[in-house]
Amino acid sequence: MASVWRIYVFLLFILAPSSVCADRMTTATVYWDPGQKAVILKEGVVETEGDAYGYLNDTLLRTGWSVLEVHAGYGQTPRTDELTFFLAGYLEGFLSAQQMMDHYTNMYPQMIRDPSLLGPIQTFIQQQDAWTREQVKLNKDSDPLWRHAGFITAQLDGLQAGAADWAKKQGKKPLSLFAVQLLNADGDLLDLSRALDPDSILRHRPLKSPGMGHCSALIKMLPGYENLLFAHSSWYTYAATLRIYKHWDFKISDPDTATGKVSFSSYPGYLVSLDDFYLLGSGLMMTQTTNSIFNSSLYDLITPKSLLAWQRVRLANGLARDGEEWAKTFSLYNSGTYNNQYMVLDRSKVKLNVSVSDGALTVVEQIPGLVEYSDQTQALRQGFWPSYNIPFHEKIYRLSGYVQMWEQHGDAFSYDLCPRAKIFRRDQGNVKDLDSLKYIMRFNDYKKDPYSKGNPCNTICCRGDLMAERASPDGCYDTKVTDFLMAEKFSAEALNGPTTQGGLPPFTWGNFSSISHQGLPLYYNFTFIKMFPLLFRP
Repeated sequence: MASVWRIYVFLLFILAPSSVCADRMTTATVYWDPGQKAVILKEGVVETEGDAYGYLNDTLLRTGWSVLEVHAGYGQTPRTDELTFFLAGYLEGFLSAQQMMDHYTNMYPQMIRDPSLLGPIQTFIQQQDAWTREQVKLNKDSDPLWRHAGFITAQLDGLQAGAADWAKKQGKKPLSLFAVQLLNADGDLLDLSRALDPDSILRHRPLKSPGMGHCSALIKMLPGYENLLFAHSSWYTYAATLRIYKHWDFKISDPDTATGKVSFSSYPGYLVSLDDFYLLGSGLMMTQTTNSIFNSSLYDLITPKSLLAWQRVRLANGLARDGEEWAKTFSLYNSGTYNNQYMVLDRSKVKLNVSVSDGALTVVEQIPGLVEYSDQTQALRQGFWPSYNIPFHEKIYRLSGYVQMWEQHGDAFSYDLCPRAKIFRRDQGNVKDLDSLKYIMRFNDYKKDPYSKGNPCNTICCRGDLMAERASPDGCYDTKVTDFLMAEKFSAEALNGPTTQGGLPPFTWGNFSSISHQGLPLYYNFTFIKMFPLLFRP
């Protein structure tokens, strides 16, 4: 059987379309030597009897995305699940090490804006990591959550080790474990930086004025339940556009595992999506948009004796078999960092053209000290669920400080009447297929749209670089879309880059050359490309 599978893999690579095989395709296989307790790496080959194998297709400068696919746990070497995750991480680190170094160069000044915060952040992350590893050691034999936390920690260690071995071969300085931890905590740092401000300038200042949100999302059920459409557009710094779309296929023996297969939009060195946009082998789909914390007293609840959001997302994705279980798993050991609205869609609850059962859509929201979730399937039956950086749950909304922000700044902080709520409500009826879904998720007609009022960020896909005052290279810089049947095949379409819809000029780094953009395109005018795994086993 192994030889037949190798022939199949070979034919896939030879016959695959140019969008997959062109540019720089790097392949590798790793084996574990149990006697020497060492990794054996074979570059330039995909051997499906290996303990981990896969490829990185570096097409970023041509298509806007690189594509990574990693398989682990299918080899003949006796191994634990922990070792499977370590080897998967090692292979990914080795294949994407250069991209990791470039991305770290670009993101470090974005993540650590105040140098005085580096020490407190490093201390917090080291304490949190030590606490997590101790909990794994104490509880892995009795608690599936901590056993799987150990898998994720092993994968992170492998990621750093693989990237370090590649760097040493190239005569380059490897990224430290802290650097890799910092990358994965990118979203968590949005809140952690405020919580750890040593002078309490950020933490305890009065409610801040309105700022940029983080992401737009739309889940659309067609009127006769003919199809379910699922989309997300990320908002963040354009320095983060060194993108990798990832497909993982891990064979895991642990009986509590819901799935070892996942496809997701991501970045070099991240073991999560960050966006988030996940298609899971369990039948779940997940995305999110980020909410702000204006009530800074909540940050007093943040402690390193917790699991960061990126870790809890991974645990929920790996252990949950439905939306409620995802929410309950995610709620445990809440760090209070990267406070988002998560939308978990359960495809097993949807029968196209027939019915949408309760539990099809679970909405989960987090703040420090609280995770609240509810079944919002009824909204899906009525047609759509939009998300735009304002909490839905009343208690989360109130405790976060949005009531005061609404009173001070008006409808920009109203769940029902903010600009994106109005635009989604007005235009979602035109969404009938993937093309119209792409249109609304890239929408920006700020010069004419009455709801935008001339602001290029009062719309679905923000262009912060086009602001009349204080223009900066940030805003909506990607879009991912899929539908019910595509998701079953781990397939989606994705576009990297700020929107050009309605004749807006493509973004170029020319006006922002002082911002680090190593390894990134100089000019963004990409189109949607189809993402799908080449090597997933049945």
